[in-house]
Amino acid sequence: MSAASVESFADTALDPPVRGFVHRPASPSGDGLVFTHGAGGNARGPLLVTLAEAFAGAGFTVLRCDLPFRQARSFGPPRPNEAERDRQGLKNAVAALRQTASGRMFLGGQSYGGRQATMLAAEDPELADGLVLTSYPLHPPGRPDQLRTQHFPNLRTPVLFVEGTRDPFAAPAEIEAALKLIPAKTSLLRMENVGHDLGFRGKSGSSDLAATVLAEFHRFFR
Repeated sequence: MSAASVESFADTALDPPVRGFVHRPASPSGDGLVFTHGAGGNARGPLLVTLAEAFAGAGFTVLRCDLPFRQARSFGPPRPNEAERDRQGLKNAVAALRQTASGRMFLGGQSYGGRQATMLAAEDPELADGLVLTSYPLHPPGRPDQLRTQHFPNLRTPVLFVEGTRDPFAAPAEIEAALKLIPAKTSLLRMENVGHDLGFRGKSGSSDLAATVLAEFHRFFR
């Protein structure tokens, strides 16, 4: 892998604006990845940074961005009435990254961010060539009857799911059953003995996870 440069990114001409960090590879492949955070995080989270560095090292131009709700407030979860604007923010992020990445475009996120990415792709199948989701929040912890899969039958975009086997938001058998609702091609990468944070706690995590995700990504989307 080649070293990549990282710089702050902002496009305030769009509404919602796009803010975050862009990783520019030393040897760009032309492909791009927009990746965002979960309900309690932001674009500086260690999982996002580690994945962005791995993908940029493989030639991707990567934009890890703050969703509009996080741009408005530095802490706290999103509110139900903000989800549509968060999806528009992701759509704008894809448009912004397309200015520099002319090849395939991928979209994804951790937990809430990944869920919004799937809902956006279900609404606009041409937006991205593939989705990369870490810790999809299939249901609230302890409430397996409240599934967040209503849009899955409308997903026509290939999806790579990365799930910890101890995630209270989605047990292995539950996520396997949910994937059968998606008509597009899917892949499920299980990360053993980790929970919703995939082993990334505080400011640390494992670069092995990023390497594993990248390897499965190349296999699935080749």
